[in-house]
Amino acid sequence: MRLPRKRRAARTARTDDPSSPERREAPDRARSRTRRGMRRGADHGTSHGTDRETATDRRKSHGSGSRKARRRLIDFPRHGRRGRRRWTPSWKLASGLFLLFTGALAGLFTAIYLQVEIPDAHDSARRQATVYYWADGSRMVSVGEVNRQDVQLSQVPESVQAAVIAAENADFYSDSGVSVTGIGRAALNIVKGKETQGGSTITQQYVKNTYLSQDQTVQRKIKELFLSLKVSNQRPKAEILEGYLNTSWFGRDAYGVQAAAYAYYGIPAKDLDPSQGALLAAVLKGAESFDPSLGANNHKRAEDRWAWILDRQVATGSMSAGERAKYTRFPEPKPPAKPTSQAGQTGYLVDIANKYLKSRGGITDKDLASGGYAVHTTFEKDKEVALTKAVEQVRAERLDPKKRAEDQFVQVGAASIRPKDGAVVAVYGGSDAIEHFTNNADTSGVPAASAFKPFVFAAALEAESVGGERSADGEGPAPRKPGAIRPSGPGTAAAELHKALVSSDHTPFVEAGKKIGLKAVKELAVSSGLREDSMAKLEPTFSIGTSTPSAVRLASAYTTFVNQGRATEPYSVTRVERHGVAVDGLGAAKPRRAMSSDAASIVGSALREVGWRVVGPPKDQRTHVPFMAGGTGPNDRMNSAWFIGATTELSTSVVMFRTKPDVPQLLPMQGVGGPDSARGSAFPPLIWEAYTDVAAPAPPPQAGSGPRISP
Repeated sequence: MRLPRKRRAARTARTDDPSSPERREAPDRARSRTRRGMRRGADHGTSHGTDRETATDRRKSHGSGSRKARRRLIDFPRHGRRGRRRWTPSWKLASGLFLLFTGALAGLFTAIYLQVEIPDAHDSARRQATVYYWADGSRMVSVGEVNRQDVQLSQVPESVQAAVIAAENADFYSDSGVSVTGIGRAALNIVKGKETQGGSTITQQYVKNTYLSQDQTVQRKIKELFLSLKVSNQRPKAEILEGYLNTSWFGRDAYGVQAAAYAYYGIPAKDLDPSQGALLAAVLKGAESFDPSLGANNHKRAEDRWAWILDRQVATGSMSAGERAKYTRFPEPKPPAKPTSQAGQTGYLVDIANKYLKSRGGITDKDLASGGYAVHTTFEKDKEVALTKAVEQVRAERLDPKKRAEDQFVQVGAASIRPKDGAVVAVYGGSDAIEHFTNNADTSGVPAASAFKPFVFAAALEAESVGGERSADGEGPAPRKPGAIRPSGPGTAAAELHKALVSSDHTPFVEAGKKIGLKAVKELAVSSGLREDSMAKLEPTFSIGTSTPSAVRLASAYTTFVNQGRATEPYSVTRVERHGVAVDGLGAAKPRRAMSSDAASIVGSALREVGWRVVGPPKDQRTHVPFMAGGTGPNDRMNSAWFIGATTELSTSVVMFRTKPDVPQLLPMQGVGGPDSARGSAFPPLIWEAYTDVAAPAPPPQAGSGPRISP
């Protein structure tokens, strides 16, 4: 205890005094302190060891607690272990890390799956071809970058579906859409740089074909995995199978089962039998190895896989053993065809069909470019071949452009139409559609000349007829009663025109046009089937054929005389489908009356005489097929040569003219084929005759039969 300053000072003063009691007692206090210190030292010596032991224990206890507090969360390398055991993780550590990794992986997988969206199908998967078919249903040409035409699953026989599933993915209807082992194997091979192997499910292959590229990369395989799971969970299996069948590559330039059915067997997919379906399923594994037409080894592999697929169907329950026993003969496919193109006459046929589709079906060029249409045409393959051969034969025999300059730049166009309904069965548009782009069969630029005169004749007869009332439906003049038109006896206007038509005289037709009015002539010609935009100016020469109808339209208009005055609109497409849905407004149109039956009969009589004059009288009346004919004659100077021959079976027009690139006017026909060709008018009848002898031959004569017609 520290004393206050005053008291300390007083006390100090007292102790300084030798006589003071404090000074006298000081030695005694010192001795007393010494004795107490010695006693405490003894006591301290006794207890000091105990204190050291207690402190040591406390330090030990504190050290032990510190070690327990600093124990590692992951005991690796393991404490207290030596050698390999030190570096071997405990089961607790291993199981914990496994659970942690599995949970993280599952979380990552779920996050990616939730973020993945099914994209739109890429362009190549949507792109389809437009396929054109001959009148008999066989395939004519496929137009488009990709030879594919989608069909609905209902149009694919169940046996074909079963064959594909048995070959590619037997548990398709029950799986999750992916094969993890297949993806893992493919990814490993990609990393190693080896060739990839099969093993993908149908869903995976559909996803690859529709949404992804064909790149063999790990990234693409990962995308395929997630998209396949997503598609499998969100799309019906039937939709996936349909998409797979429509996008798969079957070889022979065929994408999809419809194109493959035509490429291998020439039939639509709906007509495939189980044996043929098994072969198509076989080539899915790789057409370069399983198309039997590509070599003996391929044929052997194809046979083996074909048989395996049929056996596999029995094993999976999609085919009975009894039905399997029926298919022991390998279904040989047809030889591969060369890639389809629009060379030759094909491009001209497609051109005519497309024009008709745009005019009647409301289909645009953009629609056609998008593809996917099945266009069934009226074109008959045998008649098309016959017409092409007839043109080429006459050209080769009668024209020599190397020796005669006049034979250069000669063009030919032709069209053949069925009179009863107006179907275009054959055309000749030029030498080659990929070299000569203008379709000579459907061009408007060549004057009809004397081939137009029959319509002037008919208009004159109509003008002279008794009564001029319209028919009840307003479609044209009403049919005349027999005798309504005065007979074409000597001295009548009809007789004058009859004679002028046969002799190719112009003057009576010019006068008739002036008398009845050129507008009436034009109206009757248009009503018969000629296009109004091909009509020339209404001036005196109009009646002698300054108008420029196409070969198709002129052949169609001549059917009016065959059909007793009823005109049939030409058509080239019977039906069109896209994705199984038919396009309306196509096919044969209802006939319309263009002139009276009397007028058609009188003009027809004159046209038969023209035919006899040009082609010659029939060699055998028993086999002669009556025909009407019109065309250019020796008095025509319009740089064109025409011939139209019409029977009850076919009305065919042939035109010849000369045109040079970059020269807008037609070149003269004088001297073409020699000086005696009547400006080329001698050649179209030869083409018509050569074609008709093949396309519509006369029936063989019957014993005891008389003449079929009288002159």
